[in-house]
Amino acid sequence: MKTNSRYFADVLITAVAPAIWGSTYFVTTSFLPQGYPLTVAMLRALPAGLLLLLIVRRLPTGVWWGRAFTLGALNFSFFWAMLFVSAYRLPGGVAATVGAVQPLIVIALSRLFLGKPIRFLAVVAGLIGMSGVALLVLTPNAALDPVGVAAGLAGAVSMAFGTVLSRHWQPPVSSLIFTSWQLTAGGILLVPVAFVLEPGLPMPTTANILGIAYLGLIGAAFTYLLWFRGLSRIEPSAAASLGFLSPVVATLLGWLALGQSLTPAQIAGFAMVLASVWLSQRTMMPLRPIRPAASPEPASRPV
Repeated sequence: MKTNSRYFADVLITAVAPAIWGSTYFVTTSFLPQGYPLTVAMLRALPAGLLLLLIVRRLPTGVWWGRAFTLGALNFSFFWAMLFVSAYRLPGGVAATVGAVQPLIVIALSRLFLGKPIRFLAVVAGLIGMSGVALLVLTPNAALDPVGVAAGLAGAVSMAFGTVLSRHWQPPVSSLIFTSWQLTAGGILLVPVAFVLEPGLPMPTTANILGIAYLGLIGAAFTYLLWFRGLSRIEPSAAASLGFLSPVVATLLGWLALGQSLTPAQIAGFAMVLASVWLSQRTMMPLRPIRPAASPEPASRPV
């Protein structure tokens, strides 16, 4: 039987992933060469996926080949590509605020694909979270670029679909194997895009190698293992709301490591984001102990 205490333990473990993702901006700007976003995204996904695939020694079978590449595109390839387009064309605050619409999209998709009811308080929590992110990262002179806004929305929709479908399809393997499939597929899809659209990466420095290793091993392999584990145990809407923690961590790192100041509006944004996450988890918390879904037998073959 799954108790509320166990549910909150699963939420806390899942929350580690978006919290670590909040360090991506700091690592990217401090350790990686600028101007190679798709190449960096590919190097973040593919080596990590291949390493996990080497460890688990399992390949998809049957429909899971198509599903692995579909989810790899939604959660990694297309999502990261749109994220970078949005980041390049919009001020960081605007890009983060546009992306913060994702939990609301997940709520709608959960109704469509999973038959989950749309809870009024969950929608309120999503709106509070978006407002909190806006206070955290928006500046008074932030400008809007239509292409950047469209890319940010497309990225949010892509990740939302990936989040809901990861739960809808319930893979017949462990979270570790499921993560290896998606990371590898997403990295493979990024290879031709990066090759065609970007120049060759210059000889990497030690800092570049350390940055890519961190983004791949910690920011991708480890965090997405926690993320997909969480999606198998908690509601997608509850998991999506944890994404609000990323701009919180990014802002805190800017304050601690880069000497950036915190305004009263940003402090209010912190409070709103944390209140949003808390309200969302309380809304989605099981009212009584529930039995976890039975784990199906693995349907894969050794590499």
